[in-house]
Parts: sequence; C-alpha cells; structure tokens
Amino acid sequence: QVQLVESGGGLVQAGGSLRLSCAASGIRFSVYGMNWYRQAPGKERDLVAAITSDGRTNYADSVKGRFFISRDNAKNTVYLQMNSLKPEDTAAYYCNAYYEFTRRNYWGQGTQVTVSS
Repeated sequence: QVQLVESGGGLVQAGGSLRLSCAASGIRFSVYGMNWYRQAPGKERDLVAAITSDGRTNYADSVKGRFFISRDNAKNTVYLQMNSLKPEDTAAYYCNAYYEFTRRNYWGQGTQVTVSS
C-alpha cells in the first residue's frame, strides 16, 4: 500500500518560514520524481516545486528564490523549505510521487499552509 504523508503545515506570519515534509512508503522512493503542488480555494492545483530521482530541481516562477525542494532517499522523505512566505502562498500543499516509466502517480492527503499579513 502506497502512502505519502505530509506534515509541517500551519499558520505563519508574512515573511516567516515553514518546512514541509512528505514521508513515502510502499514505493521504491529513489526512482520516483517527487513534486509539491498547491491548491488555493477556488483555484486549480499548481506545481510548486519538483525534484527528479537524480536530484535536479525545478520551481514555479512565483516561488523561485524563496522555496527549496530536497530529498533524503535514506529516509524516503521529500522536503519543501519555504522562506519569505507571502499571503498569496496560502493553500493546501500536496506531495506527489511520479514514476515516468510506468506513469504511476500517487498523492498525499495535503497539509494546509496559511500566511497572515
């Protein structure tokens, strides 16, 4: 059974920082690309940050220079360090695992991030 469990969300003031974690089980974590998406109320779910199985990263323009994705294959965990948070970063953040060769795709349950002004 595949599980992706996010943690680390919460309420923070603008300018603050949070670190999200996503612990994976039931998959061969090291071969999966790992992604963080977010979805604000009434909006589509958008890709925020991605890290490939070999550690290459990519970010949405809106978070470049503020958010940093990393992974620890020994712990089967992906992280999202979020700095200089803005009210517009408020959303539910979802962890996603994607294996390109089989197109298997898994989602976590989400963790809420709320940034107050």
